[in-house]
Amino acid sequence: MPRHILALDQGTTSSRAIVFSDAGEIVSVAQQEYEQIFPKPGWVEHNPNDIWNSQLSVAREALEKADLKASDISAIGITNQRETVVFWNRETGEPIHNAIVWQDRRTAEYCSSLEEAGHAEKIANITGLIIDAYFSGSKIRWLLENVDGARELADEGKLAFGTIDTWLVWNLTGGKKHITDATNAARTMLCDINKVEWSDEMLDLLEVPRSILPEIRGSSEVYGETVEDLFGSAIPIAGIAGDQHAALFGQACHSTGMAKNTYGTGSFMLMNTGTEPVPSKNRLLTTIAWQIDGVTEYALEGSIFITGAVVQWLRDQLGIIQSAEEIEELAGKVEDNGGVYFVPAFAGLGAPHWNGYARGTISGLTRGSNKSHIARAALEGIAFQSYDVLSAMEKDSGIELTELRVDGGASMNGLLMQIQADVLGVPVIRSQIAETTALGAAYLAGLATGVWKDKEEIASKWKESARFDPGPGQEAMQACLTDWNKAVERTLL
Repeated sequence: MPRHILALDQGTTSSRAIVFSDAGEIVSVAQQEYEQIFPKPGWVEHNPNDIWNSQLSVAREALEKADLKASDISAIGITNQRETVVFWNRETGEPIHNAIVWQDRRTAEYCSSLEEAGHAEKIANITGLIIDAYFSGSKIRWLLENVDGARELADEGKLAFGTIDTWLVWNLTGGKKHITDATNAARTMLCDINKVEWSDEMLDLLEVPRSILPEIRGSSEVYGETVEDLFGSAIPIAGIAGDQHAALFGQACHSTGMAKNTYGTGSFMLMNTGTEPVPSKNRLLTTIAWQIDGVTEYALEGSIFITGAVVQWLRDQLGIIQSAEEIEELAGKVEDNGGVYFVPAFAGLGAPHWNGYARGTISGLTRGSNKSHIARAALEGIAFQSYDVLSAMEKDSGIELTELRVDGGASMNGLLMQIQADVLGVPVIRSQIAETTALGAAYLAGLATGVWKDKEEIASKWKESARFDPGPGQEAMQACLTDWNKAVERTLL
């Protein structure tokens, strides 16, 4: 009888559960969306109980679809939306406020004040992060300052903080475990990533009491068991990683210099830099890739705010396509962009620019420009943004990339992947399993429980479904980079 892993993939708009076999193949999937809450412009919240109830529901559904009992599951692995913050009462287990989501911008002004006060270099040295409302620390401070009774509960030792992984483990174990893993801790702006422990200096700066914090654990170890009544019998919980770290692991980027790019609403590119953190001089994030058997490996990360969302914009706002899939055919009707450049800075620009005030532009339009040129420019804009991040990674790390592993919805667009290969000048390889985030969580959990003996065995299971080598268009695409840079400059005015 093959062994199975249950991966809980708690995302920003939905909760999913996937059962994987010991061959690393998907056995069943269940997914459920939950409510997005927008109390004010720029504020984004979730009900923590919605997150927990939806995640529990899909976990049970995935087991039922697979016709498996809890006793057939070797372990549970968890991967989650990062930086989202939950506060709850330790005694009752009830949240004291909605979760503040990673997308929330309510603390942007406070973050600006930290930068103006000269804390940027110190924060980067300790946490590897750029000061931004994106990360958990300023959200934690906001909740402590603005939720009635929060500070008092903290002073009494009754307040618990967690990112989503912590909240799920608390509920899965019936409140017995208050933990997080190293990857999620690294995104709070409170963790010293060099020591993999909470930083007194950061706690003092952000006025966060140590009493509310979870214990930091490795990314692959047995943390505890689920309470029996959730699934009929107890299941070990044995792997945790934030979503992009899990995807890096699931893509088997286990060696220094290997990189993956996940093309979703935005894109997240991570490069494994080995056992030493690489400080970024090009406005990337230095982060923990994972911690296994006491060994911490690090990554450079570049976050691109808008990639797949530009295709949705062409569909929903301009109406030049009826479905996202149509963009490949439309863009393929022209041989080049006709001098049109599309910088989709709808929410500012992420790495390596980190400019929240940039706005989207379509430039180079002439009377001869048509919707195919705009569609192609949109795809090229995705590829060029990824090139900008990868160039920064190569400069920071001194490592020249030899291939890029890709996943996410937009990676299914063959024209985009070919453009990406031509722009980068290296092969772009799409993995056979698209659900690399959940797969990474499953691998981490199975590694801790003996389903797989080591990373080499896991890497041997990775298979490509398509490869895009740089082709005849490489010279032309790379020649476009100068004009692309000019187009980016226009968005920053």
